Amino acid sequence: MSSLLEEVILEILSRLPVKPLLRFRCVSKPWLARIDTPEFIKLHLKQSLKTNTNRSLILRGGYLYSTDFDSLDRAIELDHPLKTPHLGTEILGSCNGLLCLYNGEEDVVLWNPSTRKYKKLPVTIMEFPHDGFCVCQFVIYGFGYDEKSDDYKVVRLVQFYADDNDLWESEVKVYSLKNDSWNRVQDCPYYLRYKRGYGMLASGALHWVVNPKAESDKTNLILTFDLGVEEYRLVPQPDFVDKDFHMNVGVLGGCLTIQCNHFKVNLDVWVMKEYGVKESWMKLFSVMQPETIRSFDYVRPVAYSKSGGEVLLEKDLKKLVWYDLNKKRVRNVRILGAPDTFELDICWGSLVLLGGNREGNAKKQQAGEKKKKKKNRKKR
Repeated sequence: MSSLLEEVILEILSRLPVKPLLRFRCVSKPWLARIDTPEFIKLHLKQSLKTNTNRSLILRGGYLYSTDFDSLDRAIELDHPLKTPHLGTEILGSCNGLLCLYNGEEDVVLWNPSTRKYKKLPVTIMEFPHDGFCVCQFVIYGFGYDEKSDDYKVVRLVQFYADDNDLWESEVKVYSLKNDSWNRVQDCPYYLRYKRGYGMLASGALHWVVNPKAESDKTNLILTFDLGVEEYRLVPQPDFVDKDFHMNVGVLGGCLTIQCNHFKVNLDVWVMKEYGVKESWMKLFSVMQPETIRSFDYVRPVAYSKSGGEVLLEKDLKKLVWYDLNKKRVRNVRILGAPDTFELDICWGSLVLLGGNREGNAKKQQAGEKKKKKKNRKKR
């Protein structure tokens, strides 16, 4: 087969969703070898990111649900490796078609919903500091891709505090999928502002809102942890005219965002067009109360539409609306089968492999657990 014909075939295949590609793997060994190569997997993912295709919206209520992003019509409950009626499942991050899941105990897994493959992370102990810092205040995670080393990494940040809330210590560990191991890195030099502030991934780094001190200092800073060099630094912010707002960070179209919530008044969304450059911050839009949206406590931008002319907004963890950037109007979104309250993540359909000797299939695992339960009942 000529190299030109091969390039044409790969280009066509790269534009397809994951499901037909998984079927094509079964056609023959040459097709399997072609689709499973790291080069094609990256080409397919790059094509999806470029064209805003193969996207799903993941909703987390009591269980996890998925809906096609382009239609947003019906939510389907997901069978995932940590699914249980007794524990809820957190999504610690989403990157290149992989979800990092956590069940509130020790289990953390990386899962590809498209291929149904998963990887369970090894357990790492929590190293408590010296006496006086015996209370674990909160545990925060982040998940992302290090392009330099072609590695997926999970960051676990634990902060301990003493009786004096202005004194704290931290423990930070990084899991490498390539090495299948945890490694302790430099402690976090700032105090995390929010207990549920999972790291926002942009430009190969995770981001959190932090304070220089604990309870006594409410200064909002944006801390970044570079997954490549595994170091911290602060992100420059715009020169805000009015600083009386509740700050959150997010990601929109791959760019870092700042959400400034002026309670019961409006939400301003800023976008950093060129990462790390202060002058590249621009105010993308403002959502006013009650002119744009009747009333809200919390609004978060989720993703651009396929055309880029609208932004999907999450309102108070229970409602979705499309915001038109030109007309400055909203229209409601109703997803059949969605939970009453939810948190959201975007997941790309991808063929990204997890590898290692503990990669498994979520459906087979759940089937195996059901068989075990039946055997135990018979023994009784």
